[in-house]
Amino acid sequence: MSSKREIRWGLARIYASQNNTIITITDITGAEVISKASGGMMVKADREKPSPYAAMLAANKAASDALDKGLMAIHIKVRAPGGAGPKTPGPGAQPAIRSLARSGFIIGRIEDVTPIPHDTIRRPGGRRGRRV
Repeated sequence: MSSKREIRWGLARIYASQNNTIITITDITGAEVISKASGGMMVKADREKPSPYAAMLAANKAASDALDKGLMAIHIKVRAPGGAGPKTPGPGAQPAIRSLARSGFIIGRIEDVTPIPHDTIRRPGGRRGRRV
């Protein structure tokens, strides 16, 4: 008889905006947060928060915490601000995914879960626009 260990799956949610990259790793239901990190936690200067390097460091930290707690495989959900904001993920999304893949996880699915309105939403600023 082979003693196979059951693979523990989790979800890695990557929120990549133009201002920061936030990585949250949860269990498969999404109810329990296993580890969490952001680009702002990794670098000192505010201007470096959205950088690919900060996203890579954040993903490494979140991955090491999750691996220590016994997670072996993850599904990845990438999200941009969406809605009235930009619909494409920020500069930290790709390095974060790459870093999670290199850290030793089995990668299941990579999915884009950016909220996109079906018709449109009213942009902020009102009828006469933003008055500067």
